[in-house]
Amino acid sequence: MLLQVTRRMRLPYPGILAAAGVGVAMLPGAPTIPIDPPTALALFIAPVLVDSAYDFPVGAARRMLLPLFFYAVVAVLVTTGVVVSISMLTVGLPIAVAVTLGAIVSPPDAAAATAVLSNLPVARRVDALLK
Repeated sequence: MLLQVTRRMRLPYPGILAAAGVGVAMLPGAPTIPIDPPTALALFIAPVLVDSAYDFPVGAARRMLLPLFFYAVVAVLVTTGVVVSISMLTVGLPIAVAVTLGAIVSPPDAAAATAVLSNLPVARRVDALLK
């Protein structure tokens, strides 16, 4: 039912599904289900990444080797550097903590790209690059 609603409203299904899960979890009397982080990763994140991998056009990746390299390496290093600089200058984090924070937030998120682009008319080349 939720899938049909998101299709009609042209909203990303994973985001609405997550919001619905939060809403259900906040209901009074809802049971708590303890789950450790590695199990949550295996159950929720891994299937989304595997789905994206099946949809990934290998031929397009070969043609876009330079943009993929730029996006995967250069953009990640620049983002990490910016996060390190800002977190050290504004918050005063030690360099080790700032680098750790930069490394956490800088990698491209295939799951987010899949969720956002699933309902948008985006060129296949751009879609492949972002995923």
